[in-house]
Amino acid sequence: MSTAIDIAAVGMVTAVGLDAPSSCAAMRARLDGFQETRFTAGNGDLLTGAPVLLPRNWIGEKRLAHMAAAAICEALETVPEARGQTALILCLPEEGRPGRPVRDNLAFLRQIAGIVELVSPANTRIVAHGRPSGHAALDRARHMIAAGEASYVMIAGVDSYLTAVSTSYYLGRKRLLTADNPNGFICGEAAAAILCKKPERGGFRLFGLGLSRELASIYNADDMPLRGDGMTNAYSTAFKETGMEMNKLGYRISDLIGEQFWFKQTALASLRLLRGRHEFQDLWSPGESLGNVGAAVVPLMIGMAWTAARKGYAAGNPVLVEASNDAGACGAAVLAARAA
Repeated sequence: MSTAIDIAAVGMVTAVGLDAPSSCAAMRARLDGFQETRFTAGNGDLLTGAPVLLPRNWIGEKRLAHMAAAAICEALETVPEARGQTALILCLPEEGRPGRPVRDNLAFLRQIAGIVELVSPANTRIVAHGRPSGHAALDRARHMIAAGEASYVMIAGVDSYLTAVSTSYYLGRKRLLTADNPNGFICGEAAAAILCKKPERGGFRLFGLGLSRELASIYNADDMPLRGDGMTNAYSTAFKETGMEMNKLGYRISDLIGEQFWFKQTALASLRLLRGRHEFQDLWSPGESLGNVGAAVVPLMIGMAWTAARKGYAAGNPVLVEASNDAGACGAAVLAARAA
């Protein structure tokens, strides 16, 4: 399926801003939202995290529901005609992930719908694959729009690693960044939303999408060496849909969270596909400012690229957005700003 769709609007709630313009400006300036949390790192030190500073002290699922609702409402502000004719695809943490902040997907969805008053539960979908959830959601969105099931599709992602069970679990597996472990990630939280619609002249467009799986995942039981097959295949599929080679790419945005495994995976995919003469291809990552924000990361990265294109500071055109999770799911999307 190679049907193109446009990104009409975006919304964000992050540790460096409560809307997309402020969040993107802070990330462009290399600011971060890192601070000491109430969780301990096991050696008596407080764990560093990137919490969202909300105006009200909501906790648990209510907190995440209000974050997701705020991102959705921001995306709708500039396209008010989308209200009442928008389907919702909600990107959530993986089922069974230790410390998963959402216990009941449908109840959580009802909380968001009650705040936003966007759609009926019958016109919603849930994708619970963690970081690459947004890529699976894009695939569903373009099918829905092509089939005429909805005029607009809102893809919203929300997640948090700042729970007691999450921090304890990942500390026990030496996955968190601490004074004695430089090869780890910082727990973060965020919500982001992108509004998708049929292509129009001058839009910011999804041209290619690739989904794949890495057998040598970070937890693979057979201790298989990482060759980057999953991400390479995701890249290849996305490029095949666009009809371009990787040397024509402007830049990339990746969900790099700080651990060496993910940097190696991204580097291997590039080394195996980049051929011929090409310009410098920059690599951006929201993890530098926000830490690991899980299922919110793909809508957030697309929002970064959309904002950069509109404001004229993008590092090239087109852009590839990639993400993967601990189970080996990989996704890559190629987007480009079109001339009016």
